Amino acid sequence: MKGAVPTILANEAYLAAILAQLVIIILVGRVMNALARRLGQPGAVGEIAGGLMLGPSLLGAFFPEFHAMLFPAETARTLFVLGQIGLVLLMFEIGADFDFGHLKAPRYRRAVILVAAVSVSVPFLAGVAVGRLTHEALAAGIDRTLYTLFSGVAMAITAVPILGRILREFALNRTPVGVIAISAAALNDVVGWLILAAISALAMAQLSDGFLLQRLAALVALALGVRVLLVPFVSLMIERSAMAEAGSGLPRGLMAITIAVAFALALATEAIGIFAIFGGFAAGLAYHRHPGFVERWKAEVSPFVLVFFLPIFFTLTGLRTDILGLTAADLPLLAAVLAAAILSKILPCYVAGRLSGLSAPESWLLGSLMNTRALMELIVLNIAFDLGLLPQKMFTMLVLMAIVTTAMTGPLLRLILPRLGHPLPDPRQSAAA
Repeated sequence: MKGAVPTILANEAYLAAILAQLVIIILVGRVMNALARRLGQPGAVGEIAGGLMLGPSLLGAFFPEFHAMLFPAETARTLFVLGQIGLVLLMFEIGADFDFGHLKAPRYRRAVILVAAVSVSVPFLAGVAVGRLTHEALAAGIDRTLYTLFSGVAMAITAVPILGRILREFALNRTPVGVIAISAAALNDVVGWLILAAISALAMAQLSDGFLLQRLAALVALALGVRVLLVPFVSLMIERSAMAEAGSGLPRGLMAITIAVAFALALATEAIGIFAIFGGFAAGLAYHRHPGFVERWKAEVSPFVLVFFLPIFFTLTGLRTDILGLTAADLPLLAAVLAAAILSKILPCYVAGRLSGLSAPESWLLGSLMNTRALMELIVLNIAFDLGLLPQKMFTMLVLMAIVTTAMTGPLLRLILPRLGHPLPDPRQSAAA
């Protein structure tokens, strides 16, 4: 019995540390979310900025002792797990709220494929070029091929979860351009994650000739399983839950099974090698035929996910980012990284939109949406950083690139949408959301 006392005390101290972190993270995230919306930005931009504020870029720089006490290194794994759970649940909602109606038109299907193709290939090549040009100056001690490939993937990614939130905030999630953007972004990221899995395996000396083919086969099998088995199961489950059409909440048993399904598919995609969050998205697609369920989920579950889980992931990234570590001599390189990232996304997607029959304003809107990187970009960067394939300065520059490209989206949408006759959200109302 005596030997158990130190363990109990250690567990209580660890719990207290996590609770203290969560108090700060949730409050800072909510305040920064509201501030960002007041400024006409997506709330996620404020939450990312809040995460950076809690890291060495601000809190750690001016209050190092308090920062070390608030965020001891041993708690990072718990924050990582909580953040990933939040990402899986958010991706589930995005998948469930997916509207395929506009894709019935052949020109929209062609647009999705074309936009996805150019939004991966052109930024990937631009990122590889940036990696080759910066390797000697920033990453001389890192394998050149792996560093340049990771730089390419970092440029190619589009942030599906954040894009989904932006589409909802601007009421674009059921418009043709919004559906094309989220569809192309999903295809974009599946390809990006497959490339990322291959590069990660290469970095860990696990790549074989059949690596990509095996994962592609597994992905196809998973997609067939969702369509053939999960979709009918979900329909039967919702019918038997006897949800009233209006005025009733989400049945708790149905909620429990749904969460279990999302986590099970997250395990499946993690095993395939395209990471757990896409399992959440795949699970959500099986529910999109049931708008009553989706609306109840968004009303009862989504607010908790957005308020509690997402700021945790942003804070974890902020703890790894040191903006003050950049010097004046690094600013031209930072500007080059930003220019390459922005131009290689917006311009090719604009051209793809025009070739697909969209008007010029719709095509600029499409390019602006596809330029959103934030969340998925941060995930890629954290993977590369953990593998030792991104030096601190380049990691910081790419984090800033993710923030800038995402922060651009709100102002660009506010410039473009009036030309399309689309109403803009009221910042005063959205700030309270």
